[in-house]
Amino acid sequence: MANELKYGDQVHLQNGYNSWAGGYLDTNGHSSDGGAKYGVSTADSPTRGEGTGTWQILSATGKAVGANVVSGDLVYLRNLYGGDGGYLDTNGHATADQKNSGGKFNVSTSKDQDRAPGTGRWRLFAQASSPGDQHVRPGDVIHLWNTYGDNGGFLETNGHGTAGGSKYDVCTNAYYNRAQNVGDWKLHRA
Repeated sequence: MANELKYGDQVHLQNGYNSWAGGYLDTNGHSSDGGAKYGVSTADSPTRGEGTGTWQILSATGKAVGANVVSGDLVYLRNLYGGDGGYLDTNGHATADQKNSGGKFNVSTSKDQDRAPGTGRWRLFAQASSPGDQHVRPGDVIHLWNTYGDNGGFLETNGHGTAGGSKYDVCTNAYYNRAQNVGDWKLHRA
């Protein structure tokens, strides 16, 4: 089928909070975290700035560009802002408020695929797909689990964004869906 996502494809990731009003995963502003490139939050549009909300799916296990993305795969997500917005990465701890609801780590981008062991690796789990052949397709809802320390937590929105044009802050959480689908992400082709 031509509709399956393949390694090398570019996507937008829409957050499920408040009936899919959680915004699109986005780079916004420089990050002050050590080794980081850009801060990560959500924005109302997947195209807030050129490439800020566009992510390229790459294999973290050596699968070739053009191979199908399968639920359970280990991936890197490379942001395309400025041609190279860095790799989605856990870096530093969640804020005190985020920790009160299970928050684990802050999320930013890094110039390296793995700034530290596992910080840039994400296990991609699809909730379902049609047909049920394990392949991931546009429109599928996924969870992204970070592998830092063998348990970096699930990517989620948590709290209001602070950078100009941002909607919600992004961190990882011990719970895959702590409330109102904040850990759900819908894949759209860019």
